[in-house]
Amino acid sequence: MTMIRPHGGYRSLRSFQVTEIIYDATVSFCERFIDKRSRTIDQMVQAARSGRQNIAEGSRASAASSQTELRLVSVARASLDELLLDYEDFLRQRKLPLWGKDDPQAQAVRLIGRRNQTDQSDPTDQSDAAAYEPWLAHRDPAIVANALICLIHQANYLLDRQIAVLEKQFISEGGYSERLAAARMQERQKQRQQTADQSDPTDRPDQKPCPKCGKLMALRTARQGVNSGSQFWGCSGYPDCRGTLPL
Repeated sequence: MTMIRPHGGYRSLRSFQVTEIIYDATVSFCERFIDKRSRTIDQMVQAARSGRQNIAEGSRASAASSQTELRLVSVARASLDELLLDYEDFLRQRKLPLWGKDDPQAQAVRLIGRRNQTDQSDPTDQSDAAAYEPWLAHRDPAIVANALICLIHQANYLLDRQIAVLEKQFISEGGYSERLAAARMQERQKQRQQTADQSDPTDRPDQKPCPKCGKLMALRTARQGVNSGSQFWGCSGYPDCRGTLPL
């Protein structure tokens, strides 16, 4: 039985699909609406990239370490929180409106994620990203920023669920290293048992009873004297009984 579980299928994860849209849209947003001299561009792009990249790296790492996967997905979640603050700062500092959760525009953006059923395991399928184009390609930066805030909230929700599943899985099944250690321990116990069985001096089909006390005789090897190195039958009750028989 292999210790390595299935891994690397990150493209089929909805969390990866949404964060990829966020990453691409953030690059476009910074190019269109942020001063090219601002350090904010690098911070926002790197945070968006980290959100996507750590999901992919965690999925690939899951083959060898569930703990590493859990850590990387948590890093992705933290990166998106950082990006969320950047978009909220953008709106607040420019006195632009922030959509509430019941805003019709926010509801429309959220509906796209629930409604779209395309196969995102195909990296050439851009229909999901295209569905958000009315907001992400809009000329008004407030609309673009608010739409991305909605998408980040969706991604965070998905990542929270993903982290909860990974934590439960890690507790119940353990990671690769734990499973490997358990298998190794079982193998060592098996080897010790086999060694013990093979070294049992009384486990012989031709063993005889002791002529003095009746206990089973054990095969022994003389260590000294003229018969040093030769084998003989000695009482298994030694040293209480010193009965012997020639082999």
